[in-house]
Amino acid sequence: MAVGTPAWSDSKPLPWGEEVARFHTGLAKLDAFLASDAPLATPPEKLFQGPIADALTHVGQLALLRRLGGAPIRGENYFRADIAAGRVGPEQAPPKREFD
Repeated sequence: MAVGTPAWSDSKPLPWGEEVARFHTGLAKLDAFLASDAPLATPPEKLFQGPIADALTHVGQLALLRRLGGAPIRGENYFRADIAAGRVGPEQAPPKREFD
């Protein structure tokens, strides 16, 4: 959608490690495009209130299902998190926990 060619791709599920790599590759491509001088094909508000917000909703749903399944994920304080532009791969700063 950012480049103007919205398309659905029904990908074959891969082993976990390969899925993680595919996620980081896609995120890096989006990050590189957003960091470039190329114009967005859609207003940024639409991009963030649509597909990006949808992805974040699914993350929340997965966290809820893990809690229900007895394998909760500890919350992270994203306000305090060490977030850096361009750091989109698996090498992330340690989490900043809400009550640590």
